[in-house]
Amino acid sequence: MTSLQKELESRLSHRNLTCPVGGKWSSFQLVDEFGSGEPYAGLAYVATDSEGQKYPGNLDVMGVGKVSNHYAGPIALLFDQTYQGFEEVYSFLQTRPHYPLKITELQVRAEQTRYLNPNATRTRENPAQACADDFFQVEVRHLVKYVAHLPPEVYRHYPLPAGPARLMGEHGKLGVTLMPQKHTVLEVRPLRALRPMLSTAPEFCALNLYQLALMSTLTYCPFGQTPDKAPIKTPVSFTEQPSVGNWFADALAKFEELGKFYPEQTKPYYPLYEEVPYSKRLEIVPFDPALYAVNDPQLGVHQEHPAKVHFLDDTDKEESTDTQAYITHNDELILIAVRGTQQPADFLRDADALQVPFEEGVGQVHRGFYGAAKTTAAFVTSYLDRFYAGQKLLICGHSLGGAVALLLSEMLRRRPEGYTLQLYTYGAPRAADATFTKNAEALVHYRMVNHNDPIPSVPGSWMNTKGGVYGTGLTLTFANVPVGLSVFVAGITNWAGEPYEHHGILRHFLPVEFDRKERSSILWMPHCDTITQHAACEVALKHKHGLPNRPALLAQLIQTGDHFMLPSYIPACWATLRRWQQAHSNASTLVTKREYEWIDHALTRVTQQLRDEERYLAGRAAPNGRSDRSINIALIREVDKLHSTRARLATLHTASVSEKDVYGSLSERPEQLAHNLARWQAHPENRVAEPLAMAPPLDDDSELICGAHGYAVGKPYVLDLDSIV
Repeated sequence: MTSLQKELESRLSHRNLTCPVGGKWSSFQLVDEFGSGEPYAGLAYVATDSEGQKYPGNLDVMGVGKVSNHYAGPIALLFDQTYQGFEEVYSFLQTRPHYPLKITELQVRAEQTRYLNPNATRTRENPAQACADDFFQVEVRHLVKYVAHLPPEVYRHYPLPAGPARLMGEHGKLGVTLMPQKHTVLEVRPLRALRPMLSTAPEFCALNLYQLALMSTLTYCPFGQTPDKAPIKTPVSFTEQPSVGNWFADALAKFEELGKFYPEQTKPYYPLYEEVPYSKRLEIVPFDPALYAVNDPQLGVHQEHPAKVHFLDDTDKEESTDTQAYITHNDELILIAVRGTQQPADFLRDADALQVPFEEGVGQVHRGFYGAAKTTAAFVTSYLDRFYAGQKLLICGHSLGGAVALLLSEMLRRRPEGYTLQLYTYGAPRAADATFTKNAEALVHYRMVNHNDPIPSVPGSWMNTKGGVYGTGLTLTFANVPVGLSVFVAGITNWAGEPYEHHGILRHFLPVEFDRKERSSILWMPHCDTITQHAACEVALKHKHGLPNRPALLAQLIQTGDHFMLPSYIPACWATLRRWQQAHSNASTLVTKREYEWIDHALTRVTQQLRDEERYLAGRAAPNGRSDRSINIALIREVDKLHSTRARLATLHTASVSEKDVYGSLSERPEQLAHNLARWQAHPENRVAEPLAMAPPLDDDSELICGAHGYAVGKPYVLDLDSIV
């Protein structure tokens, strides 16, 4: 039996000591992972002995403290002094009206230390061990009273023993318990975290393109909190991976790099992470019913908890909009992401294309998207009312989520708070009319369209229909097209009323097929609708004198899924980031001479095809004349736009790429950027210039565009359900 066990047994069997023994001493030192105690110099502590006697003091310049002449048995060591400095980040977190944090001086000191190992794994050796009788690895949460806002524990090679705390009884419930007559060294784990690197500059950058694609995809995951239903009486945890809660409340807070953000994902895609002091991470608010009245279980369904604060889940109510979104923030930015189509209710909302007034501004908007945006706005503004302190707002969404995010962004832009915001959307359908679009020009919106994604082509500009009367009419529209070309022209012209229009600055992913095996991909800004609505254009031009061979649209809906980000947008965004990085480092342009010539030749061919169709329609005697004249005018306008598109292509061929083009505002911190890029490039997946998933071989190399998902002309096309709009 060890001496500690003997003393423990003796104390437990003699609970009433008539004459406690004094004259004992204990010394201790706080060090970082490099063995230095300087980061903790001067730190105030309170030691409590086995009889409850308290001994306040301060660590010396080497982080050493000593308690002399205390009663026999262990001492409990606590570093609970409130932070009293003047750094704005910590001062604000301590005094904010909602969820103020119990930040200690120890926490701030630990946030300023660094990991010895780049991957943040615990050290096995520390120089300070040489002068220690006992050596333990601890975390800030072990040494302070309030811990709900601190990260979960990680594995330790030298954990604290349980015996001394038992020996202390009531006096050992707080702090770290140390044995007497020994010098104990405590290695404090650095309080650092990871957060996705995001630019707050208004200009487009490849970094945000990739990062926000990942953040948009994360919306398809649950929040992942356990327990997740009020009233909650136990501590909450976030162990489900992947989930929004695990990302921001658990893994990144513990410095774990994550590359999975969708349950069926097999290949990892790692965001570019930056290492920051823990208090500057993207926050999930703490849960502590003893500290925050809003967490009191007695509130029942009105009880607040992290999932309720950060995650909108409007799915299981009778009048729900089936909308989901999440929101989180730090001192620099607030991140808002809205989920795309996933559930049957989403499909019905997508189909409800009736235009209704935009109450927060001017113009008409898609009724189904607007209802979801109103629900999201109520959730977001409630959060902003509590946590907005001048940060920039970054908003993103995929598919339906992009349409909702657009309306939400314009609602927020028009509020009196004067938010500064920017929006990135991926494969979003149209959400509003031309009046809305014109009056929302000040909204910074970058709209991504993948090569053969049909969703941005809907709703068609003529559509203003309730969902309940939609199915049969829409099926006939596509199955019995009177003129093949009208499938394409429906998206670029309008016969009556104010048309649906896209908002934002278009960025289009275009695969370039050199031959059956070699391909590349570029991101560019075409001006013509032919590029952005090429799926319909391809069908129309191929079958301009007959009907496209398409099954009924409703029959195609059975084949749909929610997988567009993983196989399409994310690889395209990743490839774009890699291309822009290489263009910057090599001082080259974004488009090679070979790519420029290939695309320019393809645009020339499409221009000629449109001119041929224009001449064909001009010489044809239509029964009523109206439709053909409208189509002819639309084709003439489209040819004019193609000239602007070719001019933009020429700009890509000659323009250079700056570091700000790639990394936005992060380029202003070159040393930190280099450090964080090295971490990202350490993943093998990011060192290989991997092309996008191979497309099927082209049967006719004269065609500009072939489906990225394997679509061939005349074959059924698998559509996302957003496309029924």
